[in-house]
Amino acid sequence: MNEVQGPTPTGTSRPYKSLADALRAHRMYSANYDFIRAIVEAVGISSLIDRGRYIEAIRLGEGAALHIGRTYTNGFAEGEQVVVAGRVLPLAPSEGRAPYFYVTHPSELLGGPAGVSRPARSAGTRTPAKPKPEPRAPKATAREDRDYGICDVCFMVKTPSGGCGCD
Repeated sequence: MNEVQGPTPTGTSRPYKSLADALRAHRMYSANYDFIRAIVEAVGISSLIDRGRYIEAIRLGEGAALHIGRTYTNGFAEGEQVVVAGRVLPLAPSEGRAPYFYVTHPSELLGGPAGVSRPARSAGTRTPAKPKPEPRAPKATAREDRDYGICDVCFMVKTPSGGCGCD
């Protein structure tokens, strides 16, 4: 959970009509839609508010609001168990919200770097390896200024061929 938490950069916030609108507005990975929807249904959410870097999900009953970020959902209590698809989610202690815990979204568990979209692949298909780029030529450095001498007649700097302005 590397994302910084806090209010929106402009200090404003707006409610969302639905979870789908909120996920689209925050450009969440489509691979996480069902997972986030299952969490929201399991916990019980009354409203969704745009907070800039995350979506704040206000709970129906007791408990802290959830912060739904691009790669995580934060705001679970220590003893809380959230079941998604018949499996209890592993919770990790939050770095930004001290007493709470968070769960990592499935797109981050695929092993790719954060912020990179990962297209779905069917089983058994392999993408061809990309050829390595050729090494670049070293950058040209500035040449040293050479001294070709000064003309005794016109006092101009001589050219590399030995001429000057008076020739």
